[in-house]
Amino acid sequence: MKLILASNSPRRREILKEAGFTFDVVVTPFEEKDVALSPIETAVNNALGKATATFNSLRDKDAVVLGADTVVYFNDCILGKPKDSEDAAKMLKTLSGNTHTVVTGYAIITQNGALSGFSESKVTFNTLTKEQIDQYVKSGKPLDKAGAYGIQDGYNLVKTFEGSLNNVIGLPIEQIAPILKEKMKTDN
Repeated sequence: MKLILASNSPRRREILKEAGFTFDVVVTPFEEKDVALSPIETAVNNALGKATATFNSLRDKDAVVLGADTVVYFNDCILGKPKDSEDAAKMLKTLSGNTHTVVTGYAIITQNGALSGFSESKVTFNTLTKEQIDQYVKSGKPLDKAGAYGIQDGYNLVKTFEGSLNNVIGLPIEQIAPILKEKMKTDN
């Protein structure tokens, strides 16, 4: 059975590939939503929306489709992808010296149904100077990431984290891999 990743994220592709999976990438337009939902509901619903839209677009339904969505939240506020450099700097200033939560929701869809779940990690930022924030924003790296940062980007942003590093990067493969392997074996 073929595995389809319903995500354009280079980080998700890398994690899935490093875990030994062979897959195709098929991305169908889906508008992410976070209106009045908890961070967990937001991440899971968006992952399910992405996976469902992609599965429905397939001619050959003999596939396993994986969708994922990562949200960063702090003080009851979801920090999505920054709109621009100014927004990225504002988010980084907010996270500086504080602990926030990263939730990645996932959805796995086959012709026999859908399964969804999530992983949560806590991340504590170093206290960042204006210069550190400016340098990181100038690199362009924060612009396509929830919360305006990538823990893997090589900048000294994060002091500590609890939970799955892969979750913070964007795909909790430790949790997802066994499910994918089972679905790819049994859903024929």
